[in-house]
Amino acid sequence: MNDLPPHPPLDQYYRHASDRDDFVRALFDRGAPAYDQVNALCSFGSGARYRRAALQRSGLKPGQRVLDVAIGTGLVAREAVRILGRPQDVIGVDLSAGMLREAGASLPIPLIQARAEAIPLADSSIDLLSMGYALRHVPDLTGTFREFRRVLRPGGSVLLLEIDHPRSRAGGAALRFYLGSVVPAVSRLLGGGQEAQMMMRYFWDTIDACVPPAAIEGALSEAGFTSVSCDVQLGIFRAYRARR
Repeated sequence: MNDLPPHPPLDQYYRHASDRDDFVRALFDRGAPAYDQVNALCSFGSGARYRRAALQRSGLKPGQRVLDVAIGTGLVAREAVRILGRPQDVIGVDLSAGMLREAGASLPIPLIQARAEAIPLADSSIDLLSMGYALRHVPDLTGTFREFRRVLRPGGSVLLLEIDHPRSRAGGAALRFYLGSVVPAVSRLLGGGQEAQMMMRYFWDTIDACVPPAAIEGALSEAGFTSVSCDVQLGIFRAYRARR
């Protein structure tokens, strides 16, 4: 089974695919303190409401156990806690220690520093696995999805939130200008400095180079998931869902 990177190596940031983890970890460690503020620029007003609705549409309800992979500062996990009512039912995993510190400052949930493709949890121990806008940072989609399937209970669900190019050429140009130029520049001016500017520039470049949605859905199927689907809102926000 061949690996499927979410995008080719980005030479302007690192030379080889093997350097990706170290680069991403350092980038998000440095940018973590400014992440919530600059992330609001990318949500177009959807933010918490969109994340909560996406979790609810995935069937999340009290009594279940959630794993939020690449938790970042906890934006998706926070909405999961609101739905479940019990912080101990949500676990957060992230490669970046800086992001975990930010998440832990506001969320009293278990936090683990680990890679998405090597989750230190038991087989069949999670009801719903979520990942918000971080799929582009793993080294191999199919291998990562196999690991997601391993930790999910039979009947469990995966929810992957991502940003994609709009269909129209004009919409694509507008998104490129906004996420590729405006957001990085404003992120720096808002106090995030050069670290936040680079983080958000990398954010856009990974979106721009990402494999198409059909490849992501195909990787989910190849990893053994069923009922693979994808909802699209505002032409750019994608919610991939699948079931073990």
